[in-house]
Amino acid sequence: MSNEKNWISEYAPKKISDIEGQDKAILTAIKEIESFKKTRKAVLLYGPPGTGKTSFAYAYAKEKNLEIVELNASDFRSKTDLEKNLFEAMIQGSLFHKGKLILIDEIDGLSGKKDRGAIPYLSKIIEKSPFPIVMTANDIFDSKFSTIRRKSVCIEFHRLNYLSVKKILKKICEEENLEYDEAAISSLARMAGGDARAAINDLQILASSSKEITSELVKELAPRDLKGEIFDSMRIILKTTSFANASGALDSLDEKNDEIILWLDKNIPYEYKKPDDLLRAYEALANADVFTSRIIKRQYWRLLVYVYLEMSVGVALAKKEKNSNFVRYQSPSRILKMWIYNQKLKKINEISKQIADKYFMSPKDIRQNLLPFISIIFNSKTPKGREMAKKIKEELDLDSQQISSIMKLAKPNNR
Repeated sequence: MSNEKNWISEYAPKKISDIEGQDKAILTAIKEIESFKKTRKAVLLYGPPGTGKTSFAYAYAKEKNLEIVELNASDFRSKTDLEKNLFEAMIQGSLFHKGKLILIDEIDGLSGKKDRGAIPYLSKIIEKSPFPIVMTANDIFDSKFSTIRRKSVCIEFHRLNYLSVKKILKKICEEENLEYDEAAISSLARMAGGDARAAINDLQILASSSKEITSELVKELAPRDLKGEIFDSMRIILKTTSFANASGALDSLDEKNDEIILWLDKNIPYEYKKPDDLLRAYEALANADVFTSRIIKRQYWRLLVYVYLEMSVGVALAKKEKNSNFVRYQSPSRILKMWIYNQKLKKINEISKQIADKYFMSPKDIRQNLLPFISIIFNSKTPKGREMAKKIKEELDLDSQQISSIMKLAKPNNR
């Protein structure tokens, strides 16, 4: 069994019939693509990650003998970038006189301030394209995409049920000659939350340390956070010695670069036991930090690619060989403390604004001057103090959670 190949690429659907759980969406998409010259509308596939949107475009192009030109919207920093790449895709003839399908992946990536002009351009160019256009996105209901929605046929790819994901995992186990417990594969499929790619990632990580997938092994996996696959990314980077696997490990994360560095800093020592491996890994992290500083100082965002390369490929290839033992990754305490602090601050700011709106005062004055005084009253153990606290609660319409947040202000080191 080879763990150096990327299973997501290796087992991507090769035919439309290989795509699980999206029969209705696929039939509609095929009909609309083939009606493009008549309707002049793009096909916009939307839904959660790992549901088969991009795989469908490639499988359809292959079955129809079309050349596919993929443009990833998240790679474009401006309208100029998009215009240049899309224009070239439309005017160039297809290789070997094939037809052509234009795939614009992840148009969610066009929502940033630096992309102003890109969305209007894209919506304008759709009906001028000589070739069918397929776009993908996770969420298309931001108002910024209203013009694109009007120029497209929107087709939802639903989150996969766990039985569909389970079917995919079992097929891979059989191809890789992996032994498995039925219950273990069911648990792994449920943990993925409908994301087939994430489930395949988990399976490959487990297979790197054992040739048998058991329920006990699956239980060791951290619970999946659908908004950010930080634990998956840690496993890919710290377990693989493959450039291809490591290079895409950070693509789906919401975490900021400095937070990713802290995660790696925390968990590298658990995986890398040889001094030379540790040295090279931390040198890669240091380089990522240097590039980040230069970006902030010079606003030269082209360096961002080097930040991600150092954090992913740099750290992954720092080791001569991977640790075959299973390692439970840990959250860096600094991030946890920052999160707790920000949550407390958010609650206090909300309370301050609520009171300020009622009495036409500054939220800052409420936060700095009134709430500390109220917190002392709420913490009072005297009958008079409890009576005053009751009146304040009624007057300010505070609930029990808000009172608890205010009471903590009177404790040492919270002010």
